[in-house]
Amino acid sequence: MDKEKQRSLALWLKEQSKLGTTWLLTAIGLAFMSSLLLIVQAALLANILHGLIIEQTNKYDLWLSFFSLAIIVCLRALCRWGKELAGYRAGEMVRLHIRHLILDKLQLLGPATIQGKPSGTWASLVLEQIEEMQDFFALYLPQMAISVLIPSVILIAIFPINWVAGLIFLITAPLIPFFMALVGMGAADANRRNFKALQHLSGYFYDRLRGLTTIRLFDQVEAERKNLIIASEGFRQRTMEVLRLAFISSAVLEFFTALSIAVTAVYFGFSFIGKLNFGHYGLENTLFVGLFILVLAPEFYQPLRDLGTYYHVRAQAIGAAESIVHFLESKPAYQTSGNKKIPSKTIELKASKLEVLSPDGVVLAGPLSFTIHAGQKVALVGESGAGKTSLINAILGFLPYRGSLTINNVELRKADLSHWHKQISWVGQNPQLFYGTIKDNICLRSSRVTEDRMHYVTKASYVNEFISRLEHGSLHHVGDKSSRLSVGQAQRIAVARALLQDGYFWLLDEPTTSLDATSERLIMASLEHATQDTTTLLISHRIDLLGTCDLLLIMEKGKLVQQGKFEALRQKGLFAEMIKTVDKRNFDA
Repeated sequence: MDKEKQRSLALWLKEQSKLGTTWLLTAIGLAFMSSLLLIVQAALLANILHGLIIEQTNKYDLWLSFFSLAIIVCLRALCRWGKELAGYRAGEMVRLHIRHLILDKLQLLGPATIQGKPSGTWASLVLEQIEEMQDFFALYLPQMAISVLIPSVILIAIFPINWVAGLIFLITAPLIPFFMALVGMGAADANRRNFKALQHLSGYFYDRLRGLTTIRLFDQVEAERKNLIIASEGFRQRTMEVLRLAFISSAVLEFFTALSIAVTAVYFGFSFIGKLNFGHYGLENTLFVGLFILVLAPEFYQPLRDLGTYYHVRAQAIGAAESIVHFLESKPAYQTSGNKKIPSKTIELKASKLEVLSPDGVVLAGPLSFTIHAGQKVALVGESGAGKTSLINAILGFLPYRGSLTINNVELRKADLSHWHKQISWVGQNPQLFYGTIKDNICLRSSRVTEDRMHYVTKASYVNEFISRLEHGSLHHVGDKSSRLSVGQAQRIAVARALLQDGYFWLLDEPTTSLDATSERLIMASLEHATQDTTTLLISHRIDLLGTCDLLLIMEKGKLVQQGKFEALRQKGLFAEMIKTVDKRNFDA
């Protein structure tokens, strides 16, 4: 990663930190107060030791100094606790903000873009990489100010007492950040490579975990185990590279800090035995002065050492920020978005020279021209790969397009998509159920659903037929990916969810796929009743479901090759060939 890129990412991180400015200033203020208390603590400690060793003062006569020292130590501990808490709150606020930015961007791009990467990659982006920024905001940013404030305060306290010690501190202090930057120059690149390795490992592991049944049935466990070991080893090497840089940086800082303190101690040692007689403004270098300065010496370098320790945190945050910023700044070649409200009650959809595009601008289907009038039941028919899913994603606003696609005379790219989605009732072929109760999955955790409404949709979708046999009824827990339920039961829950949405446009994507005869009959009965007075678009391979449709749209290789009523289309063309193929299969069976 070049320096210009690193600077721009560091600037972006600092821009985000403005949300936590109040907490950051609180952390810095508490650290400054702690530094003032530190000077008092050093003076009290030096005074106690000077009195006991040099002046032979009775320890009971120093009770006030002991008591004051204990109070100062407690106050410093309190300031330290407050600083850590304030820093954490600052990081928390910024992390929540960045996470919201990513989730909003994911929602804007839609599922068509999200499916382009493994689920584990998105999990790593939203969870691990954002969490890795916590220490940058909580520790590194406050430490940048603290590493200037505290040494400055200590120098102000030391120079009036002994200018040689102050000069030693002043000369040696810049060595620490210099070597810190020198050692850490490659840290950002190392962290960036580490996060990419983590993304790869997360995505690979999650996808294989989901497909464990397939892997075992096809006897590929050993092969996938070896691939996982290779991915894990790559991540281990990247992690060790980051740790190696961090340890080298810490070792360099410790060396120069110890060297600087040693030089100061040697100066006072020779001064006490009369070999060095300068630096004290004509006054004698007493044990009090020596102890006072030597107690402050480690504390003078400590903020700089902490900054050096946190320098790898900065590199870590920059490495994490690269993919986050790249994702937030990414834009499809054509973006569907707007703020116009689509008039409701009835839905009419028109497409004119419509070309559906991928997020990168590649044509997936089209040009297409058709009209779905209000209240019509239209079927979209075609073999796999014909472009049906691409067209549906465009209608839902998940894919960009060229040409014209209007809903009630409102161009979809100018429409408010969230408002449009509220008017859609959707039933897919693989219903997505979430971990929770059956009621949660029907209501999607909405608290505005009344018991009467819930009873109506469960009855209309025939969900009540099987939940009545469950011990906890609608509060029965559903596992991830519809586990603990049959395919037919999951599909009925999806129908209940669509009924609860009560949209003006129904989108049915192979609603009876993989269902037994009983479940298919019940689901089709509920859907026929629910879609009587609405505009409906049905995607299906089932020829027997198409006879009741007002219009058929036949697609092949991304093109609309036929459109019309069932009886007219069955006489010739692609649809007639599809019917013959189905009839032949039934005859052979």
